[in-house]
Amino acid sequence: MKKRLALVAGPLAACILWLCELDPQNPLVSAMAGITVWMAIWWLTEVVHLAITSFLPLILLPLFGIADAQQVANQYMDQVIFLFIGGFLIAFAIERHGLHQRIALFILGLVGKSPARILLGVMLTAWLLSMWISNTATVMMLLSAVTAVVMQLDKQIEDAVQRQQTAAALCIGLAYAATIGGMATLVGTPPNMVFYKMYTAAYPQQHDMDFGVWFSIGFPLSIVFLFISWWVIKRLLLQHSGHIRFDTRLFTSMRKEMGPIRRDESVVIAVFVSTVVLWFTRSGFDVGHVKIPGWSHLFGKHANMITDSTVAIAMAFILFFIPSHSEKGKPLLSWHEAEKLPFDIILLFGSGFALALGFELSGLSSWLAGHLALLHTAPLWLVVLLVALVVTFISEFASNVASIQLALPILISLQKVLDVHPLLLMVPATLAASLGFMLPVATAPNTIVFGTGRIRMAQMVKTGSVLDVVGVLLILAVTLLWGLG
Repeated sequence: MKKRLALVAGPLAACILWLCELDPQNPLVSAMAGITVWMAIWWLTEVVHLAITSFLPLILLPLFGIADAQQVANQYMDQVIFLFIGGFLIAFAIERHGLHQRIALFILGLVGKSPARILLGVMLTAWLLSMWISNTATVMMLLSAVTAVVMQLDKQIEDAVQRQQTAAALCIGLAYAATIGGMATLVGTPPNMVFYKMYTAAYPQQHDMDFGVWFSIGFPLSIVFLFISWWVIKRLLLQHSGHIRFDTRLFTSMRKEMGPIRRDESVVIAVFVSTVVLWFTRSGFDVGHVKIPGWSHLFGKHANMITDSTVAIAMAFILFFIPSHSEKGKPLLSWHEAEKLPFDIILLFGSGFALALGFELSGLSSWLAGHLALLHTAPLWLVVLLVALVVTFISEFASNVASIQLALPILISLQKVLDVHPLLLMVPATLAASLGFMLPVATAPNTIVFGTGRIRMAQMVKTGSVLDVVGVLLILAVTLLWGLG
């Protein structure tokens, strides 16, 4: 029944707005508002698959005369989407050759002597990987290793309550650390790339956001948030397990079973590290009054044509041609892995970009800006705090991608009213879209680990509510500290 109501509520709400005259001088404002509300209702309720909702701009924007079909279709294959695709292809190569498991066992072997230290090892591993691989992929790759650790710990912990709490702590820590790691880099999580595309499209004259700039903001926030999260989980779920000690030979033996690092793994590591270095050095650095040019300047007047997506695709492309040493006749990355690309997420990206285009072309952005004028007198810190809180709340019940796609076009309008640097609004919102720690449905990592049956709802809600508040306050602090512009 609820599904049917939500299914009808989307187009019904759109029809009501289409019949209203939000702007008598411009009927396209009402048209675009109706399309947005329809997509918002279906996205937030997930009454149909998110990717199905993503087709609506391709149908409705041309029908209402807001943008032609070619303009809309271009948004679904934007260059930023290829940054996402390239990152996923490199991640598939890492997964195929077992590098994620080797990294996990290495870190666990270093720190795993007590429940708290094993938790730290799990979270550090997930955090490091999710900076470069999607948080969902990170959790999926590490879940088997963490489950194996939990099963081993079950044999060594006599008290049933402590067993349950330790298992819950490790599973929750895995999910949260993967989400937090994704906040550190532009390729770490889909909302970051949605932001990057919308920002560069709305403010093409700025040239002040790239992989390195985001990292300088996201990484400090991410690493501080990681250790605070570890401390919170430890205090809430492992408060009575300080006396427990484990035999770390389990991790050592599992690592020995993998054998020495293979040639294929070494090559994949080299390609991955090279990709990161190329991302960091593409645009150059400002050191005091000295500017160090990036490698893209070697291409002269064509330097601005090269983006982070160029690097991602080029490095993934190379993997298709490097022969595998252990699998004769095969490359390090085959099209079989590429077929696993999440095309539903790619469509979701495109629909968000199309929505932003519709906001601008229809005049809905300007209309919203005029109605947001009441915030003009509010202090900046309060505006940033409200933005972070609202986006975090929405993200608890909806996809983080859907949340940020709905929020950013409105914030672009708000920026025109407040006359502040757009990053002061857009970056906090983007970071807040990754919070959502309270509910299993808030993020894919939450859903995956909750599905293990090792976590009670009350544990996730209690831990997640604390971290949502901490996350919002950290985002506010980082925004005001850096000034972002």
